[in-house]
Amino acid sequence: MPMPEYRTLKLTLAYDGTDYVGWQIQPNGPSVQAEVERAIERLTRSPATVMAAGRTDSGVHALGQVASFRTTSRIPCVQFRRGLQNFLPDDILVRDVEEVPDDFHATRSAYFKRYRYIIRNDRYRDPFLRRYVWQYHAPLDAARMHEAAQHLVGTHDFRSFESHWPNKATSIRTVYEATVTRQPGWPVWHPLLPAAPPGPHQPSGPVDGLTNEHKQQSPFLCFDIVADGFLYNMVRAITGTLVKAGLGRWSSEDVRRVLASQSRDHAGETAPPQGLYLVQVDYDRPYASPQS
Repeated sequence: MPMPEYRTLKLTLAYDGTDYVGWQIQPNGPSVQAEVERAIERLTRSPATVMAAGRTDSGVHALGQVASFRTTSRIPCVQFRRGLQNFLPDDILVRDVEEVPDDFHATRSAYFKRYRYIIRNDRYRDPFLRRYVWQYHAPLDAARMHEAAQHLVGTHDFRSFESHWPNKATSIRTVYEATVTRQPGWPVWHPLLPAAPPGPHQPSGPVDGLTNEHKQQSPFLCFDIVADGFLYNMVRAITGTLVKAGLGRWSSEDVRRVLASQSRDHAGETAPPQGLYLVQVDYDRPYASPQS
């Protein structure tokens, strides 16, 4: 009997991580990985082990998580996506299914990842967003936070922002971009934040109809960070540190000293999980800044 012919499929997923212990299968509760593997087995009638680009923690969300697995199923990708979605809960979305070369690996093949942390900076709690943002009441200065974040850009040892160091063989990572902006509302959930430049049929000025003055008063504060890899709780620890700069308690230079100290004790608190999103994983090319 001939051996079954395998192929490798790449999944792009979005999910609400509120009710999960994270991506990875754990003994203490439901995981996104378990739900995806269960759905694949129901669709193909064959078990599969799914590898992901990033092991998002309990309560963390994803807009563009990438996973890969090998299967003997011959279902075309378009039908595979539709069929797989039928077996998944409503808080997990299959955005795309693509057949890729056999040497593709969702974790090891990535060039860079983009995470976004969202703070709703307002006096009053929004009951509808409590699962999706960090609701922070004290006023935060986004410009100070952005200035402080620039010390993180480049290749550094980020152990000051890693919980329970060491978790990896090395804590050296390269950060390509670190930006803090205020956004007017729901567009923060879109993968691409910057507005498009004016075109021949598009008037100059703010695409969303808001002036810069209004944006400064917008409650959603977004921290975007792009790197070749991330450590355990790295983005959340950086966010807690930048908040101290936003409050005026720490200067930009203080954040640089925290990075250089290589001690988690010197950094800020670990921000809560519900404000964190895995936005994008890129496998096609090394990072190029939007300005380049």
